Amino acid sequence: MLYRSTSALGQPNVVSGTVLVPRAPYPGPRPLIGYAIGTQGHGTHCAPSLQLTVGTEYETALIATVLRRGWAVALTDYPGLGYGSGHPYVVGRALSPAVLDSMRAARQLPDAGLTPDGPAALFGYSEGGTAAGWAAQLQPTYAPDIPLAAVAVGGAAADMNFNHDFLTGGRFAWLLAYVALGYASAYPELDLHAHLNDRGHRMISAIAESHIIPQVLTRLPRKFNKTRYLTTDLFAAPDWQARFTENRLGALAPATPVLLTHGRADQAVGYGQAPQLRDDWRRLGVDVTFHGYRGLEHFTAAVAHMHTSLPWLATHLTETQSRSAAA
Repeated sequence: MLYRSTSALGQPNVVSGTVLVPRAPYPGPRPLIGYAIGTQGHGTHCAPSLQLTVGTEYETALIATVLRRGWAVALTDYPGLGYGSGHPYVVGRALSPAVLDSMRAARQLPDAGLTPDGPAALFGYSEGGTAAGWAAQLQPTYAPDIPLAAVAVGGAAADMNFNHDFLTGGRFAWLLAYVALGYASAYPELDLHAHLNDRGHRMISAIAESHIIPQVLTRLPRKFNKTRYLTTDLFAAPDWQARFTENRLGALAPATPVLLTHGRADQAVGYGQAPQLRDDWRRLGVDVTFHGYRGLEHFTAAVAHMHTSLPWLATHLTETQSRSAAA
């Protein structure tokens, strides 16, 4: 599907996505899950809608697990992947409207058979965790017509400054180039190319067409800094810092219970920002259930997040259905 949404700057845009509905009947209104998918890459060939059709989507098994519950899935491609160009990688204010509007669009598809006021929830991990967390924060004002029963957020990049310090010098430092390209795509005033040297231009050009899996399997340099790729430290520049701060999770309160999980040995998204996000949301009065998985890194924690999330979401979706039936 193609549907209308909103950019990080509040401007209208168009996003693509897929709606998946189990064939078997469901007893009562079928729950709808806004599934915020994890990092796919920057190239247009990375769109989940496309990858599902050709069998290359690495989250297919996780999505199938949700479908086996009988729940429908609204799966956004995020801006700039399936439609248009320039993917705002991990920019919460750009990703979250696409997630919420995919759920609106799913309910408008006659063949999906979804009731306008059926139970709904959000699920996301990694980049999807960032998107789901931001969607939960924005839902009360951006999409009050989609009340949520619960939100499951896993492995989220909540604080870009924290993650910059965590990644620098590590195996996944190249993700900082992904971040830089994503923020430059979301905010035109952030002139990424003005900060790049010749080597940096070549790296960014390659990443702009990349898929995440080859990147993970390839040993790339452990620095994205002034001496290797940059002429100036863009992560310290005031205009970049302002956008990082604007997209930090935890300053707005979701209006629904949140399950927050993170692997304590996560090598791609530093663990320390997870308990900080938990505390920030709790200070705002949010009902947060927290799991820090001991010994699990980014990829094994994704599986744990799914196993923890589905029964927890099921409980809240059932309670929402019961309240609706009683009313």
